Amino acid sequence: MRTKPATVVAIYPGSFDPITNGHLDLIQRASTLFDKLIVAILRNDEKQALFSVEERTEMLQEVVRDFADVEVASFNGLLVDYAAERGASVILRGIRAVSDYEYELQMALMNRRLRPEIETVFLLAREAHSFISSRLVKEVIRLGGNIAGLVPASVEGRLRRRLLGEPREP
Repeated sequence: MRTKPATVVAIYPGSFDPITNGHLDLIQRASTLFDKLIVAILRNDEKQALFSVEERTEMLQEVVRDFADVEVASFNGLLVDYAAERGASVILRGIRAVSDYEYELQMALMNRRLRPEIETVFLLAREAHSFISSRLVKEVIRLGGNIAGLVPASVEGRLRRRLLGEPREP
């Protein structure tokens, strides 16, 4: 039987392209559940991201700076290997809908097979955030829709500059 580590470190992985209020809600809630939370941006050169890993790191650091127990990092390769390197015993995943669960279950089972000492914990999205995805936010703003309340204000500004060519505020 395994024992609980003295410090429970969790990793919340994702592309965060960009971070949404749904992501931020999970980060806030998880920061109260674990001793340390590492928000880990997946470096995936095969996927065309809107923002670079460095820009996503900056955005995340801006919105989590008030959480002393939250760190922003990036990784490539297998998540469970990165988790083991960082001393994490938990992988945190958010679930918005049943369709998320099916995919996340497959990933969790594969991760358990690769590293049985690392547990996957699912947190359900709050109802207010259950429909928000980075992809949908980008699509809505590209088409001229209002994304206020879907992403942090600083992220909305970056999206407006990147996708709509709006100037930076003085």
